[in-house]
Amino acid sequence: MSHVHQHTETKNVLNRLSRATGHLESIKKMVEEGRDCGDVLIQLAAVRSAINNVGKIILADHMEHCIADAVENGDHEALDRFNSAIAQFLK
Repeated sequence: MSHVHQHTETKNVLNRLSRATGHLESIKKMVEEGRDCGDVLIQLAAVRSAINNVGKIILADHMEHCIADAVENGDHEALDRFNSAIAQFLK
């Protein structure tokens, strides 16, 4: 069973991913320049946090739209895929 849905956070997610990509590029430059490893690790932690926050936004948006629709329509396959995706995200 498939469902049609509208994500409300797509623009926000894309903006955040663009910022994280730019931040990661600047970290790459830090490594190329031989910057302090501690500074690099701190910046990597910031990118990891930013990506985790994007994941939380996607998760909330998915639950609000896709999963609500799947439950309403009895789409057990979508629920199974969602459970698998959560398991991978939380690893």
